[in-house]
Amino acid sequence: MTELLQKVRVIDPVSEIDELFDVLIADGYIQEVASHIADISPDTQIRDCQGLVIGPGLVDLYSHSGEPGFEERETLLSLLQSATAGGFTRVSILPDTSPAIDNPALVAQLQHKRHGEMKQREKINLAPPASPLPLLHIWGAITLDVAGKQMTELADLASAGVVGFSDGKPLENLALVRRVLEYVQPLGKPVAFWPSDRQLTANGVMREGPDALRFGLPPIPASAETSAIAAMLELVAAIGTPVHIMRVSTSRSVELIASAKAAGLPITASTTWMHLLLDTKAVKSYNTSLHLDPPLGNPSDVAALRAGVRAGVIDAIAIDHTPYSYEEKVQAFAEAPPGAIGLELALPLLWQYLVETEEFTALELWRALSISPAECLGQKVSAILPHQPAELTLFNPQETWKVERKSLYTLSQNTPWLGQQLKGHVVQTWC
Repeated sequence: MTELLQKVRVIDPVSEIDELFDVLIADGYIQEVASHIADISPDTQIRDCQGLVIGPGLVDLYSHSGEPGFEERETLLSLLQSATAGGFTRVSILPDTSPAIDNPALVAQLQHKRHGEMKQREKINLAPPASPLPLLHIWGAITLDVAGKQMTELADLASAGVVGFSDGKPLENLALVRRVLEYVQPLGKPVAFWPSDRQLTANGVMREGPDALRFGLPPIPASAETSAIAAMLELVAAIGTPVHIMRVSTSRSVELIASAKAAGLPITASTTWMHLLLDTKAVKSYNTSLHLDPPLGNPSDVAALRAGVRAGVIDAIAIDHTPYSYEEKVQAFAEAPPGAIGLELALPLLWQYLVETEEFTALELWRALSISPAECLGQKVSAILPHQPAELTLFNPQETWKVERKSLYTLSQNTPWLGQQLKGHVVQTWC
């Protein structure tokens, strides 16, 4: 199919462009980008895209798949369809499945499954229409069964095609962390750690501060994160292996990372989309979808994270999509497992609360959701230029929709926005 998108707002952080253009797409490639395209074939599908936005396909650094082991939460197909509906053309899943993704056979099995789902989807034309499933990337486990004790065969996992190495859980044995940094160095794959001191976290469920006292919930001090980040940075300085720091959530963490980058340490960092939108005051509702790990920050943390993303200290916004069944989340706040879904919600809400309020430019937000996470994975995203592959997301920032079971492709509903009207919806992706 050949498509002409007329008068679409092109947001391209690769070329630093935010302008209205006509975009011609054919055979999986961008054929032409110009202020006006008139010379087209008779079979070209013409679309009036006034008011719509197109940018590079979104890239998610890390999210959780229910499959294998917890298919009632999420199957691989529902995860990928959810990602497509949210504008993502690349998704990277963490290895904390059951069994854990700690061996080459399971990596191959999941990639084969994705290929099979794509073929089946083509046959039955599953929604969202006209949009292919995203590319699936898999994080290989650092330790067997993500238990934090015995290192996996990292070289074998690298040969199997994992995107990088991460447990997605805190690794508190610093001697093991040091050994991992030494082993992964020649493999040329990213390694991602979530620095968190679980002894300092203890039984806490909410960021320490006045709101935690007011709501009567066990607190987690910021030092549970910052002390672990400081230790990680010391190891990186000593060994020199590039490291990605996941789930940054405090203002002091942003300061530590900024200082480390200024000193030339080879690190990248990410925060999650919900930590940019909500702070501890939201927990007043005791909605268990607001029980996150790390917890939502105080208002000063949110301000620092937003500034960190804009400045590039925090390289990328991750979704960290974490599905749970209704039964798992219907508990007391402190007893419910931490995590929330987000693949279908992140772009509309971030656009609504950061771009439309003019706190972020459209380029800043799109960069943090596309080219920057790709760079953290050691990948590249093409500019929106002729002869480049069409890996794109078309977004309508004005379309309204209601977050409810029938409007979501994910199997889970653990989000604080359930039942609410949102503004902004993905129209189509090309991948």
